[in-house]
Amino acid sequence: MNGASLLLILVAFAFLYLVLVRPQRRRQMQSRQMLDSLAVGDEVVTAGGIYGRVTEVLDGDVMIEIAPNTSVRLARRAIGAIVPPAVEAGEEEQPPAVENDR
Repeated sequence: MNGASLLLILVAFAFLYLVLVRPQRRRQMQSRQMLDSLAVGDEVVTAGGIYGRVTEVLDGDVMIEIAPNTSVRLARRAIGAIVPPAVEAGEEEQPPAVENDR
């Protein structure tokens, strides 16, 4: 093997790392932070698509109220996302202000 082919292999590995490994680690870290930040009262959607409100946070599980007087116990890792709070009925969401440099 000459130096050029070795350099090509190293560049290929670096490219694969940047394209595949690094983004996956970032997604895992964001998911872990989201699960660690779960709190009572958060509205969540499970990986299976069920919406509910967190009523209790346990060590590895959470209690989710999916209907009035109906709670289920889920593993934390089954939570897909925290649903952001809805905008009040009378309020409209304002787009961010854009400054012009004229």
